[in-house]
Amino acid sequence: MGIVKEFREFAVKGNMMDLAVGVIIGGAFATIVNSIVKDLIMPIVGVATGGLDFSNKFVRLGDIPPSFKGNPDSFKDLQSAGVAVFGYGSFITAVINFVILALIVFAIVKFMNSLRKQEEAAPAAPAAPPEDTVLLREIRDALKQR
Repeated sequence: MGIVKEFREFAVKGNMMDLAVGVIIGGAFATIVNSIVKDLIMPIVGVATGGLDFSNKFVRLGDIPPSFKGNPDSFKDLQSAGVAVFGYGSFITAVINFVILALIVFAIVKFMNSLRKQEEAAPAAPAAPPEDTVLLREIRDALKQR
């Protein structure tokens, strides 16, 4: 019964909700980054490299079965037929996705750290001295005037 109670306290504190929100936002963010890479960056890379399409770059490792009815130059057709293929183009795309995602997360963390530094650097208004300190200063000043 102790574990259930401990888990309930963990979930109620908000840690679990923060984690759930982070995972959901992260999943949506990954979809956006995948779209940026696939729809915006890779076509530009393809044009710059003379029409090179990374998504269809592979090395066939296995034999094509006699019942194969697809395009032997298509990565997806060969994969769906169960042919062993070394898909280095998909890996290159995944690496580009990771690098872009890492750069974006780095920029967000850097921005948040700069906001924190600004808050820390802002001079705080001096706190009013305690009443006994004020009284002692008045006594000191009165004694100096004598």
